[in-house]
Amino acid sequence: MNFLTIGHRGVMGVEPENTLRSFVAAQEAGLDVIELDLHLSKDGALVVMHDTDVDRTTDGAGPIADKTLAELRALDAGRGERIPLFEEVLDAVRAPLQAEIKDVQAARALADVMNARGLADRVEVSSFHDEAIAEIARLVPGVRTALVASRYGTDVVDRAVEAGASTVCLNIRRLTLEIVEHARKSELRIIGWVVNTQDHLRLVRALGLDGATTDYPEIKRTGRFTA
Repeated sequence: MNFLTIGHRGVMGVEPENTLRSFVAAQEAGLDVIELDLHLSKDGALVVMHDTDVDRTTDGAGPIADKTLAELRALDAGRGERIPLFEEVLDAVRAPLQAEIKDVQAARALADVMNARGLADRVEVSSFHDEAIAEIARLVPGVRTALVASRYGTDVVDRAVEAGASTVCLNIRRLTLEIVEHARKSELRIIGWVVNTQDHLRLVRALGLDGATTDYPEIKRTGRFTA
């Protein structure tokens, strides 16, 4: 498999994260996959944002779950951008997507969209939560899933296999050769995150990973030449 460069929330190192502007920039930079995060609004809309509240990335305050879509759309998500719906991202870019879900409820809402639009080939679904991965796999035939982990040991591989995931997305700062070898024996694809420096990229290459999630499009240009 070719080495994949995955745009973290678009290209959040240079554009407002999880906005259409950031996703379009990621596609124009030639990144192979665009990663984004999904939450449900108070009225059940599938909106693209990382945190559970809007405080860090908008001019508003409070939990996403307490706000309607109209209230969320009134906020500035950076440089005049609005919080996008997942469906808007699907229409704005053509690139494959990796959609991170936070819970089973989001899995069900995402499943509705994926089944209605036939997205099993285009959208890989990731989560830190095993049960959310298992739920999306139950609801969307043929969907590809990835278990994400920040603090982990070799047990992350066993968790991924149990949840039916085909990929593990792992914090590069904790990744060891032992974990990589265990994942390979279980036939899992391995993505490292967040890879923003040449040192991290060299580590990714040395460990023989399948790809890297990055905040910066430059990784795409340098990655293929880095040993």
